[in-house]
Amino acid sequence: MVIKYKTHHLLALFHFLLTCAAAAPDDPNPPLRLRQSSKWIVRHRTHDSNPPPSPSYALKFENPRLETAYFALQTWKKTILSDPYNRTVNWVGPDVCNYTGIFCFPAPDNTSIQTVAGIDLNHADIAGQLVDELGLLADLALIHLNTNRFCGTVPKTFKKMKLLYELDLSNNRFAGRFPSAVLDIPGLKYLDIRYNEFEGRIPSRLFDKHLDAIFLNHNRFQSELPANIGSSPASAMVLAGNNFRGCLPPSFKNMSATLREVILMDNGMEACLPAEIGMMTNLTVFDASNNRFVGPIPDSFAELENLEVLNLDHNFLSGEIPEAICSLPKLWNFTASNNFFDGEAPECSGVEAFRDGRNCLRGGRRNQRTRWQCEMFESRRGKVRCEDFKCFETKPCQVPPPPPPPPPVPCQNSTAEGPVDYDVGGDGNYQIQSPPRRMLSRPPVKESKRARRVTVEDARPASLV
Repeated sequence: MVIKYKTHHLLALFHFLLTCAAAAPDDPNPPLRLRQSSKWIVRHRTHDSNPPPSPSYALKFENPRLETAYFALQTWKKTILSDPYNRTVNWVGPDVCNYTGIFCFPAPDNTSIQTVAGIDLNHADIAGQLVDELGLLADLALIHLNTNRFCGTVPKTFKKMKLLYELDLSNNRFAGRFPSAVLDIPGLKYLDIRYNEFEGRIPSRLFDKHLDAIFLNHNRFQSELPANIGSSPASAMVLAGNNFRGCLPPSFKNMSATLREVILMDNGMEACLPAEIGMMTNLTVFDASNNRFVGPIPDSFAELENLEVLNLDHNFLSGEIPEAICSLPKLWNFTASNNFFDGEAPECSGVEAFRDGRNCLRGGRRNQRTRWQCEMFESRRGKVRCEDFKCFETKPCQVPPPPPPPPPVPCQNSTAEGPVDYDVGGDGNYQIQSPPRRMLSRPPVKESKRARRVTVEDARPASLV
C-alpha cells in the first residue's frame, strides 16, 4: 500500500514537471556555434533536446572555395571592434561575393567556378586585427586596407597566398618587426606598408624580391640600407620618414635600368651624394631632403636627362650649383634651399620652380644665411672628404675587417684620416647641427593603386606640402 502511494505521487510529480517544461518559453538567444561540413556550414542550437535542423538552417555554397571564404571572413568579422561606415554589416549568409569590399572572379585554375579574388576596404576606418584564417583565401590577388585602424601584426599565414599581387596595409596601426610573411609571397609586386609603426631592420631579402613598387615610408625602421638594395627591380622606392642612417650603398647604381622615382627624405643619412647616381638616366624624381648629406652636387647629375624633380633641401651641401644641372631638359622643380651653396649658375633662375634660400649666396641675395654661419661652415668644410665615409666600393687592395671588426688594413696609398667628427670638442670647434625632426601627421593616402607614378607629395605629409 505504501509502495503504490509513493508510485502514484511520483508519476504525478513527473507529469507536473513535464507540463511546466512544455509551458516554459524557449531561450530567445540560445548560444550558436559553427559546424563545418564538406558541403555547408550548419548553424544549430546547443540544446540537445531540439530537433535536427531543418533545411532552412543549412547555408549552401556554390563551391567549397566560397565555403572556405565564408568561414575565413566570418572569423575575421568577429575581431572587428568598430565599423563606423558599416562596411561589414552585410557580411551575412553564404553569398560572400555580394559582401561589401569582397570581389569574386573565376578561379585561375578552374574558370567554371567563382572564388574570392580581392578585398578592398580602403578608407573604411575599421578597427580590428588580421586573423590567421585569412591565409585560407589562397586565390586572393589583392588586399587593400588603406586608412583603417587595424593593429597587431601581419599573420604568418599570408605566405599561403601564392597569387597575391598587391598588398596595401598603409595608414594603419600595425607594429612590430618587418612583416616577414610578405617575403614568402611569390607573386607579390606591390608592397605598401607606409604610415604604420613597424620598427627594427629592413631584411635584405626584401630587395631580392621582384617588386615593382616598395613603400616603407613613415615607420620606425632603424638601420643602414642593406648592401644589396641595388638587386631590386623596383621602379618606385619610397623610404622617407624613418631613421635610415649611413649612405646609399654602392649597389644602388644597379637599379639604373628600372628605377624611376626614389624618395629618401627625412632620414638620418650622412655621406656625400654618390656620383653613381648620374648613371641612373631613367630617374625622374630624386628627393634626398632633410638628411645630413655633405659635399658638392656631383657633376654626374648632369647626365640625368629625364629628371623632373630634384629636392636637396635641408642638408649640408656646399660648393656651386652647376649650370649643367639647371639646364637639364625636363627639370622643372629644383629645391636647393637650406644648404651652404656659395654660388649658382644664372641658368638656375630659368627653372620653373627653383628655391635657393638659406644658403651662402652673396651679391645682395635675400633670405640667405649670415656671414658668420657661412664662415664657420667654411672653416669645417676643408676637413670633410667623401672618402672618409667609406661608401665607395671595396678595392682589391683593401682588406675588409673581419667580425668582430678590428680596424681594416688600408692600402699603402690610402690617406684617409677617419670619419668626420661633427661634435663640439674642448677647443670649441663649431658644431654642424641637423635640422630638427618635424612632427609628421598621418594624411589620408590616395586610394587608387592603378596610378603607378609616385610624386614627392605622395610621401610628404600634407602639413609639409
